Amino acid sequence: QVQLVESGGGLVQAGGSLRLSCAASGLTTRLYIMGWFRQAPGKEREFVAAITKIALTPRYSDSVKGRFTISKDNAKNTVYLQMNSLKPEDTALYYCAANYGSNWGDGNFYDYWGQGTQVTVSS
Repeated sequence: QVQLVESGGGLVQAGGSLRLSCAASGLTTRLYIMGWFRQAPGKEREFVAAITKIALTPRYSDSVKGRFTISKDNAKNTVYLQMNSLKPEDTALYYCAANYGSNWGDGNFYDYWGQGTQVTVSS
C-alpha cells in the first residue's frame, strides 16, 4: 500500500522559512516524478514544484521560483520542499504527490497523494 506522509508545516511570519518533508512508503521515489501542490481556501489546487525521475530536474511554478527548492533523497524515499522568503499568499494546504508518468505540471496525472500539511504565513 502506497503512503505519502507530509510533515513540516506550521505557522511562520512573512519572510521566514519552512522545510516540508514527504516520506514515501510502498513505492520507490526514483521511479516517480515527485511533486508538491497546494490549495488555499476557496481556490483551486495549484502546482508548486516537481522533481523528475532520473535527471532530478526541478520544475517550479512562477510564483515560487527563486524562493522554493525541491529535492529528493532516493535512499530515504523522501522528498523535500525548502521554502524561503515566505509570503502570506503562500498560505495553503501543501500536498505531496507521486507520478509514474511524465506530465509533471498537471495534478490530474499524479497517481498518489498525501493528506497534506498546513502552511500559514502571517503578515
